[in-house]
Amino acid sequence: MSGAPLYNSMENLQGRLGYLTPEEEKILVEFKSTLTTIGGLYDPAIHDDHILLRFLRARKFQIPLALKMWTDTINWRKEFGTNTILSDFEFPEYPIVKKFYPRFYHKVDKIGRPLYIEQIGLLDVKQLFTVTTDERMLRNHIYEYEKLVEYRLKACSEKAGRHLEQSCVIMDLKGVSLSQFSSVYSLVQKVSGYAQNHYPEMLGKMYIINAPMLFTGVWTLVKPLLDEVTVNKINLLGANYADKLLETVDAENLPAFLGGACNCPGGCESSDIGPWNDGSVAGYPKKEFERMETLYGLGGLEFDRHVKK
Repeated sequence: MSGAPLYNSMENLQGRLGYLTPEEEKILVEFKSTLTTIGGLYDPAIHDDHILLRFLRARKFQIPLALKMWTDTINWRKEFGTNTILSDFEFPEYPIVKKFYPRFYHKVDKIGRPLYIEQIGLLDVKQLFTVTTDERMLRNHIYEYEKLVEYRLKACSEKAGRHLEQSCVIMDLKGVSLSQFSSVYSLVQKVSGYAQNHYPEMLGKMYIINAPMLFTGVWTLVKPLLDEVTVNKINLLGANYADKLLETVDAENLPAFLGGACNCPGGCESSDIGPWNDGSVAGYPKKEFERMETLYGLGGLEFDRHVKK
């Protein structure tokens, strides 16, 4: 329908508030009742219906499976220290890690979701692990997931005027080698596992660009093993990707080196710009969430007097 909001055509809204079937609404009520009865797993002040529905959708609205996933996540958060990681995780190697492993948030896509970019081909594994460790990188990834949930998405939701819970991801494989993948396989496996098990239904769209032929072949084999919802979120593209990206991201929000028109001062990869800190949303930025940037800077800082822990 021509008058329908753009997000109606760019998002799968099934299983979300306002789009639930009568049966799904009934399951949501039952799920909350079950969590309340068990005790210690559910706090309505923290866990809203949007969060509960992410876990239900991830398990096809099967309460026993969603309950296990939820319980495992609550226990993992306590054991890992996730509940306090935004305030107590120290990462002084931050600016140097960004140099050796370029990954960053940059503005939003056409429906207001934060845009996340990883330049895998520029990953320097050897240098990366001279300044940090697998365990610290893992904690940094979890820190970023928490910051996405508690800060970036909330600011983007305020600006969009509706609830947003997913991001748009661009993975650039230009220049990537098999040795790079093999060197960080353990870390990638752990991060992917935590994302799948504890941060479900947070991927809105993923573009894998500059994909080499070998990767394309692997994707052909893996694709039939994935469910249709996941497959529809992923676009595997070669070197001619710009037009496809511009269908989802406005040119002024897409870095020029990816075919867009944005050239942030100091480089888009260092700007970390978006509704969370660009002044477009009242009450943002928030100092407690900009702690890493305030303490350690966005890049180019010296990395002396730091000993890996």
